[in-house]
Amino acid sequence: MTDARMALPDVVEKGADADLVRDMLAFAADQIMGAEADVAAGAAKGARSPLREAHRNGYRERDWDTRAGRIELAIPRLRKGSYFPSFLDPRRTAEKALVAVVQEVYVHGISTRAVDDLVKALGAGGMSKSQVSRLCAEIDTRVNAFLGRPVEGRWPCLWLDATYLKVRDGGRIVSRAVIIAVAVNEDGNREVLGVATGPSEAETFWTDFLRSLADRGLRGVKLVIADDHKGLRAAARRVFNATLQRCRVHWMRNALAHAPAKPRAAIVAVLKTIFAQDTKAEAVAQWNTVADALGEKQPKLSAVMDASREDVLAWMDFPKEHWPQIASTNPLERLNKEVKRRADVVGIFPNDQAIIRLGGAPMLEINDEWAVPRRYMSLDALARILHTDTVRLPAMVA
Repeated sequence: MTDARMALPDVVEKGADADLVRDMLAFAADQIMGAEADVAAGAAKGARSPLREAHRNGYRERDWDTRAGRIELAIPRLRKGSYFPSFLDPRRTAEKALVAVVQEVYVHGISTRAVDDLVKALGAGGMSKSQVSRLCAEIDTRVNAFLGRPVEGRWPCLWLDATYLKVRDGGRIVSRAVIIAVAVNEDGNREVLGVATGPSEAETFWTDFLRSLADRGLRGVKLVIADDHKGLRAAARRVFNATLQRCRVHWMRNALAHAPAKPRAAIVAVLKTIFAQDTKAEAVAQWNTVADALGEKQPKLSAVMDASREDVLAWMDFPKEHWPQIASTNPLERLNKEVKRRADVVGIFPNDQAIIRLGGAPMLEINDEWAVPRRYMSLDALARILHTDTVRLPAMVA
């Protein structure tokens, strides 16, 4: 007796009604997500149970590309914890972007032996330029749509950080800054808002980048957290009229460069006493005390402290419960590592678009992950930030 059953992929391949197959997949996916969300919550939806650990909190939409076509999913959200469907691969786009960039390097004839080996391991040997172009175009469409999406509401805190990659430019190999922008909205949720490449020390670059965010709808920025990039202070003031918080971690590293190696550990311990204060007034007083104490033996370090106090302590004018998040760019460290991890495979990028492709793909997926967990900042603190007057920036030092 012939087995009348047929695998679902075979049904699709043999031209079965696409709408019927999509409906079947959508129904099955909905049932699977419901069951998995119930397990994650500890009880069925609407059921009363002492074993319940979390309640449902609506849905978030996501497209699912299948061999039967695109299916719109409504993924359950939980008030506590997170849930992601088991049948979706959260790393698919980022890994495809890595393959695409490696292949692009390869077909341009500028690959290293390590990249050659990787291309063969990926089964991508013999890729033509047209095949690579089609793959890149598919990924670019998704990444560009994500990086150019409209931004709604108010976003009181904006983090900016740069990492540096090698790229070919006019026959030369140059270092290019890759800027990542993350912000928290008035609902307490954080999102990746942008990725861009350019000269990080140029005021025009920072102004253009921040204006591009503003043109997409970014409003209500009260605090910009970043390293001490030239031109960023003026750009933040011009575009958003926002306070600039200089990353405390980066400042510490830069300040210690002006101190000799032998007493450096003792100097670090003294500097940390500034950030351990409970109020802005106490921190300012301790800062002045430390700067004066270092002035005799470490005049360069003391001068650096005098010139940077307001920028480094700006975070203390905002709600205390979120000082750890807004004092530095540490919240972006994971994002930079994701970009660097993939960039280490490529080595030298063929062009800026390849950098955006490889940097934007993991940002898209991380953004999806952030849509699931609880709020990054509390609503009460954000309400106070949005009603806090912007701290006036000191005059720029020539």
